[in-house]
Amino acid sequence: MLPNFLLPDQVIRENGCGPAIHVGDSAESVLSVTLGINRIIEQESLDLSIWASSDGENWGDKPVAAFPQKFYCGVYTLMVDLTDRPEARYVRVSWKLSRWGRGEPTPLFGVYVFAEQVHESMLKVAV
Repeated sequence: MLPNFLLPDQVIRENGCGPAIHVGDSAESVLSVTLGINRIIEQESLDLSIWASSDGENWGDKPVAAFPQKFYCGVYTLMVDLTDRPEARYVRVSWKLSRWGRGEPTPLFGVYVFAEQVHESMLKVAV
């Protein structure tokens, strides 16, 4: 159920996926997803995407949303509209890391990803 961490605060050093988080009836809504990057090393990038599933097992071929590629520490927010996917009952994050240049070849990011449902009244105010 939301609000919840799609990825609790941790250090990631290789490509991966977070756990499936049940969103239940909130799947027919808009989610506010916050990506926090609190630790990096130079010359690396992070590609983070949001995936939806009806059963928590099959995630399809394409993500429902993705953050632009990130290179720096910061807090970033992405709105994920699930209203056109009423079958979606689970969400998870997936990430790909890249590192280039000199030094340690293994990427290192300290990150967290948090999701919460955006209430319909807030969407009306934003329009």
